[in-house]
Amino acid sequence: MSLAILTTFLLSFVLLFTFRKVAKKINLVDKPNERKHHKGAIPLVGGVSIYAAILLSSLIYLDNRFEDALYLGCGAVLIVIGVLDDKFDISFKIRLFVQACISLAMIFVAGLSLESLGSIAGNVPVSLPAWVSYFVTVIAVIGAINAFNMVDGIDGLLGGLATVSFAALGIMFMVNGDTNLAENCMMFIAALIPYILLNLGIPLGQRFKIFMGDAGSMLIGFTVVWFLIRASQDVQTDAIRPVSALWFIALPLMDMATIMTRRIRKGHSPFKPDREHLHHICQRIGLSSRLTLVFICLLASAFAGIGIAGELYNINETAMFIGFLVLFAVYFYTISHIFRITAKVRQWLGKEPLVQEPA
Repeated sequence: MSLAILTTFLLSFVLLFTFRKVAKKINLVDKPNERKHHKGAIPLVGGVSIYAAILLSSLIYLDNRFEDALYLGCGAVLIVIGVLDDKFDISFKIRLFVQACISLAMIFVAGLSLESLGSIAGNVPVSLPAWVSYFVTVIAVIGAINAFNMVDGIDGLLGGLATVSFAALGIMFMVNGDTNLAENCMMFIAALIPYILLNLGIPLGQRFKIFMGDAGSMLIGFTVVWFLIRASQDVQTDAIRPVSALWFIALPLMDMATIMTRRIRKGHSPFKPDREHLHHICQRIGLSSRLTLVFICLLASAFAGIGIAGELYNINETAMFIGFLVLFAVYFYTISHIFRITAKVRQWLGKEPLVQEPA
């Protein structure tokens, strides 16, 4: 196991440097604009490098089963459509169509779907009819993919939040005795670490900076939901209960749902980019980019820790589900009144009040 993880780490590092040169030659770069305040053209090859490292390590070390081959195939499709989006800015409708097709492949080829919601409404397990299960699975996959795509707003954040989710899943797979899936999660973390370092400018500075790109954010969201469904729905795995999956991705999920609701209420497209995400709000309060990263990742770790504790101590599923709904309600209320709240916080910190951005 350690050799596969080490190889993935080294491959990711080498491929990041290799692909960044290719990206500059083919102009697969992110340039500053009114929403993006970075300096210079940054290569968008984080996702491509991570996928290639995982693919090569899997082919070398792992005894890939049919489900693993399907995952790698679906990942390749997402990487291709993501690179095309990064390069040509394709319509979100095309992305959604591809994501829906990937979801259907999970359901009808791999046999992975959200058939059970667990005992979230009392002591009786809630099982979904087949057609409802298929619909919910498609929504869940598309939701997870876009949730991780939307949090990719400051250096290190997407990688940090993904690492939290994969670490929580890896722990539960290991506790359950499924070393193969635990190894898969650790390999993904190993592939993420070189990207996070270069994305933050560590240790080589801003000259070698890399961005994940839509290819990477879609791959990460898909990978997380793939493992969550396998962990909570596969009878051979059965590592976590469905309610714990909500806690493992609580922050990206709540941020996406809140932001999309606010956009719709304003009459905007739910997919229209803006600067109202949690990381933007933290920076408005006065936190630096690095402090914002640390704060959000610690918050996500706390939520994932609740999910792990719920599994280890067998906390009632209904109580965990109600707790998640209460957390989401508090989060939604806070974000909905964020300008008032940030004004008070900045006043308490002795900073000048901010002018509210126009809707």
